[in-house]
Amino acid sequence: MGETGCGSDPDAGYSLPAWTYSDPEFFAVETRRIFRPSWQIVAHDSDLPAPGDFHVLDYLGESIIVIRGDDGEARAFTNVCRHRGARLVDGPSGRTRKLVCPYHAWTYGLDGCLTGLPMAGSYGSLDRSRHGLAAIEIENFHGFLFVRLEDDGGPSVAQMMAPYVDEIAPYRFSELRALGRVTLRPRAVNWKNIGDNYSDGLHIAVAHPGLKRLMGDGYGVEASPYADKMWGPILDRPSANLSERAYQHFLPAVPHLSPDRQRLWTYFKLWPNFAFDIYPDQVDFMQWLPVSPTQTLIREISYALPDDRREMKAARYLNWRINRQVNAEDTELVARVQAGMASDSFTVGPLSDQEVALRHFCARMRTIIPQARQHRAPKMGWSFDYHDSRHSRAGGDPSPDLTYGEMAGDGSPPARG
Repeated sequence: MGETGCGSDPDAGYSLPAWTYSDPEFFAVETRRIFRPSWQIVAHDSDLPAPGDFHVLDYLGESIIVIRGDDGEARAFTNVCRHRGARLVDGPSGRTRKLVCPYHAWTYGLDGCLTGLPMAGSYGSLDRSRHGLAAIEIENFHGFLFVRLEDDGGPSVAQMMAPYVDEIAPYRFSELRALGRVTLRPRAVNWKNIGDNYSDGLHIAVAHPGLKRLMGDGYGVEASPYADKMWGPILDRPSANLSERAYQHFLPAVPHLSPDRQRLWTYFKLWPNFAFDIYPDQVDFMQWLPVSPTQTLIREISYALPDDRREMKAARYLNWRINRQVNAEDTELVARVQAGMASDSFTVGPLSDQEVALRHFCARMRTIIPQARQHRAPKMGWSFDYHDSRHSRAGGDPSPDLTYGEMAGDGSPPARG
């Protein structure tokens, strides 16, 4: 490809190849290598106020239930009965005193222990202690509850956000409360296209006239090892758009924020597929869950600190109006990219040295799945060696499985403001 000016990696100045955004084998490897070991946000601690309150997250063919125990602890389990594999609960959330399988009435306590076994004598000397619900790792990050299916030595959410923990502290995440309900938005695109667009600062001035009116040229992007940061200060100059101008007018002073954050919008995208949108008036999380190579489910909800001021209520409503338009613009953009990538004429695209977040993401993807360096899709069956590599590096695997820890020195570009 010629000189890239990006060190020894000849692909460092280029995007991932188009085939990786639609290929079923690549998607299957992503599922095993990227998503099963990654943290996924489920809910906020305040969404489970009492024992028996639960929230469910469905992804990658798994259903995970996060439930509050009688001791006040939030725990995570697979939403699967240990008898015949039936799903235990339906719906995104609820409250229960115990988990009873609707198939054969095996019963589990809020701590996951098997407490009820109909016709117990017919199971011989079954050890109930070994047949409780399958536990899933859970982390409480400043009030937000995350789960991951597998631990491959990767960092905690707290470690991923470590470079920015002081920055988010004033927003008092642990005290937030939900505004409305979780919304689910299906999109006919690959999950990476949604994430790429989220961290892309170059399209703001071109495709988001509202953000350009609100922020002028103040939009910035930087990348740290496991999190991208984007930000833009809201200008004092009144926007020509009614909703934007009203937001600028009504947004009240927020006592717990410093002067430089009173009118600052900040976004954090964490590896690999979720983000916090942090505004003076509220905090949103956005998560793009892969469904298939070309199908993704966007999951999001807003949280805020209690504030009954009329000005704050108006600002939150206007925030929603402004970002509804931004979301509509982004939906069209990612659909255009997904459609364009189907052309045989497109393989990879050159990246500006200002596209630091996208460069960083592509470098990590190529480290985890080296076939992402191939500009055309390999022959069918290339992923065969990946199936057992998590448990054994024998058998001639040309690309041994790398843990997050082994990726730490991946040669990605440094953080940049």
